[in-house]
Amino acid sequence: MKNIAEALLDLKAVILRPQEPFTWASGILSPIYCDNRLTLSYPKERTLIINGFCDLITDKYPDTEMIMGTATAGIPHAAIIADRLNLPMGYVRSKTKDHGRQNQIEGAIYNGVKVILIEDLISTGISSINAAKALIDAGCEVLAVVSIFNYELKDSIIAFNESGIPFYSLTNYTELIDVAVKRNYVEKSMLNKLMQWKLNPHNQAWIGE
Repeated sequence: MKNIAEALLDLKAVILRPQEPFTWASGILSPIYCDNRLTLSYPKERTLIINGFCDLITDKYPDTEMIMGTATAGIPHAAIIADRLNLPMGYVRSKTKDHGRQNQIEGAIYNGVKVILIEDLISTGISSINAAKALIDAGCEVLAVVSIFNYELKDSIIAFNESGIPFYSLTNYTELIDVAVKRNYVEKSMLNKLMQWKLNPHNQAWIGE
């Protein structure tokens, strides 16, 4: 959705910096940094995103019975969506707790419950898929993983296809770059660097161009 891409850029929830790459925790050098948590502080843009999630869910998955969020970034959006759709809500940790009941999943789930899993963004897809698999192992039917943003990296597409778990995003890298160039957030001369990175983020040749 173009309007969500515009909102992410306007709020600087997404920053494009091809001349001074960011370093991800994985070690990948990236011309883009995304922090969708920032959208929670802006009611207008937050509502735009929540409306996008709710419209997608009710259109594609009207039989959804529960909303789950990934810890931690997916939790607040999942809570608002669940409230809007009047559905139960819970969340999934990246791993089980090392104390108490040692739960990885929080919420009153039951066998066969139809779940939508909310993410803030998809990069490699591994953390999203692991969270979805934890729900499946617990007896849930995961209808889809839905995120605000998707980097559209080849690794994530392959991983999701292999998992068999459907995934959707409200906006993505290609759409965001198109908006950024048209609205002069980045110079048109940077377009080639930005697209080269998406095609192969592990190849750093684009940095020296």
